[in-house]
Amino acid sequence: MRKGNIVAISLLCAVVGGFAIPVSAQSKAPRTTVDDIRHELLQLPYYGVFDFLSFKYDKGTVDLMGYAYRPTLKSDAERALKRVAGVDVVNDQVEELPVSINDDKLRWQTYYAIYRDPFLSRYAPGGGLLWGHRHPFRGGALFPLGPSRFPGTEPAGDYPIHIIVKQGRITLLGVVDNESDKTVAGMRARGVPLSFGVDNELMVDLPAHTTSATR
Repeated sequence: MRKGNIVAISLLCAVVGGFAIPVSAQSKAPRTTVDDIRHELLQLPYYGVFDFLSFKYDKGTVDLMGYAYRPTLKSDAERALKRVAGVDVVNDQVEELPVSINDDKLRWQTYYAIYRDPFLSRYAPGGGLLWGHRHPFRGGALFPLGPSRFPGTEPAGDYPIHIIVKQGRITLLGVVDNESDKTVAGMRARGVPLSFGVDNELMVDLPAHTTSATR
């Protein structure tokens, strides 16, 4: 009996050990090229709430899109992505926004209207949420279309709601938690006087359990 118990325990340890290896390996999954691209964009020192960057990667080529409020952001982003292992070509399609005092006023008025709103204050710096879109979408996959202006791309930014103003027109880009937040942000932007209109193109990042439930 004693010998049988020893054999049984040995077999049990072998089985448990066999299952333990994959779990440990899975918890330390290696970084991918897309992870490194996202990391480089988020490390850009002058990438702020009035800019917006979105990208897609395929077989060594990065398509970089968006808007640059600061003139140097476009070249800085391209230079940073060329340093990423696995990136051979960067198609830089970022648009530099024109200099305008009136647009600057609209930018700040919209910023205060959105980020100081009690309903949206948790998105503001220090509001308790992780800033912006720093990770793959919840649910495990990239949205099939991406931002409507940049189909098939993944947004990356340190602010959840990016405010783009061009020639008096306001565009909201980024990722929020739910449809209610998207609606309220659009309402606050439309309340800013002297704009020529608002395009609310915020994306909603659904929780994983909601995504799986809808399949």
